[in-house]
Formats: sequence, C-alpha cells, structure tokens
Amino acid sequence: MSLTLPEQTQEIPACFYKNTQWQTITNCGSLTLPENWPHIHCMTTENNEPVNNIFAEKQQRLLTESLYNAWYGSDRSFVALSKIGLIYAPNKPPIVPDMLLSLDVKMPHDIWRKQNRSYFVPQYGKPPEVAIEIVSNQKGEEAGNNFQKYAQAKVRYYVIFDPQNALKEKVLRIYELHNTNYVEKNIDRGGNFCTQKFLPRWLFGVKLGLTLWEGWYEDKHDVWLRWYGEDDKLILTGKETTKEQRLAREKESLAKQKLQQQIEYEHSTSLQFQRQAQQEQQRAECLAKKLREMGIDPDEF
Repeated sequence: MSLTLPEQTQEIPACFYKNTQWQTITNCGSLTLPENWPHIHCMTTENNEPVNNIFAEKQQRLLTESLYNAWYGSDRSFVALSKIGLIYAPNKPPIVPDMLLSLDVKMPHDIWRKQNRSYFVPQYGKPPEVAIEIVSNQKGEEAGNNFQKYAQAKVRYYVIFDPQNALKEKVLRIYELHNTNYVEKNIDRGGNFCTQKFLPRWLFGVKLGLTLWEGWYEDKHDVWLRWYGEDDKLILTGKETTKEQRLAREKESLAKQKLQQQIEYEHSTSLQFQRQAQQEQQRAECLAKKLREMGIDPDEF
C-alpha cells in the first residue's frame, strides 16, 4: 500500500496549535529552524486525555516495559513512550501514538520542564523511528490521516495493530517510509514475505522485530504485539525475565543435585567394591592359614 502525500502550499500562513485552536504566526522567518518555533509555553504539549480501553493500556505498557527491562543500563540509548505527544512541526498539532520508539537519544534529566513533557523533536534532534497505533474501533484515523501525519513527522516505521480486526484488514500491518510514501513491509529477518498471522516481522532500520504472541501478560490471556531481538527470541518483560532466571536456577540446581547423586552413587559403589575386595582378601587369608595349619602350603595351589 502506498499513499502519496499532497503538496504543501506556500500560501497557507504559518500557524501553531494552542489551546485546541490554530494560532497564526507572522514574521517568524523560517519555521524549519527550531529557534524560529513559537515559545514552548505557547504550545499544547499535553491534554490529559485518558487511554481508550484496558487492553490498549496493557498493550502499550507491554511494548515499553519489555524494552526498558532488556535495554536499561546497556550501551543502547533509547526512549520508549506511550500516549505521549509527538511535536514535530510548529504549524501542526501533536500526534499521540499509542507507543513510540526513538533510538540513540536520551531522556532529558528534568522531565517536568514543558519542553521535556512530550517528544519535542527539536529537543531530541530527530523523529522517532517507530510509531505504533492500536485500533479500538472504526472511528480512529489509524488507516486514514495518520499516514500523512507520520510521514510529515518523518517517522520511519508506522505500525497498525488491530487486535479485533475492526478495520477488516490484517491484524498487524507494518509500513516503512520511502521518501514521502509509506510502503507496507511484511518481511521476516531473512527478507522473506510474511503471509501467516503469527510470523515475526523484522524492522531492519532498528534491528528489532514485531510479532503476534498468544499468552499471558499480567492477569490477561490474549494475542499481544511483542518485540523480538536479533537472537529470534522475544524481548522479555521484567516478570518473564525473573521467571526465566528462576527456572534457570532451578534447572541448574536440579543438574547439580543429579551430579551430586551420581557422585554419591559412584562413591557408594566404589566403597561396596572395596568392602567386597577386603572380604575376599580376608577369606583368602583365613583359608591360607587353615591350610598351613594342616601342613599344606597354599602357594602350591
């Protein structure tokens, strides 16, 4: 699927979004430079709207939590956020993806400052690599205007996850930005086209994959959207990592117990052989003594 963006006209006056209304900017110079943007305090960065449903809230948390569990403290710097405004242009209202991922950036130290409360592109120096939208109903713009918005924001990968198939399309669709068009990219890490629902899709630009996975997350069993890594394994949540480590410890402990039992068995068998040998030696010496008492030399036998 390829969507062509309309050409931007130079006749539209520069404007920005403030308090849910468009505000016109005059004599501001080039809006492509961050220093020519309106002051951050004049811009809407958050509106405190809640998430739309329980599944979406859990799914958003699953996508962000697993990355922080796997990468936090590593050499890979990143920001993974849910339901945070993506402010990419002074003349556009923020986009609010269900989840965004930006690589090779660091979270600002003071996240209470207004310019740090959202993903302000001039502050981070680049757009995020991935934006994910979770479809709840047919009223959203996931398969409509969002293509144009994310293309204008220069987000490389736009992902649509439709768990209930409300849009009557594929449950998982991944698009990559080519110039100003999004092209569907459902391929695995080997470059093969994915036709089955649960086959993993690979995002070559971020060296991560996305896959549908059926199982338990917290207290809910469902089909979830999950990250997977270059080792072709799921990127685990903190709870899954703890469980895996516990199982690994139990397996190691069981292996040690079996090894100890084997050592003890071999030691016991060795002792038994030694006792039998000693008993045989004692019997032989007793018989030799009796033979000598009878005037018979046992060495002649």
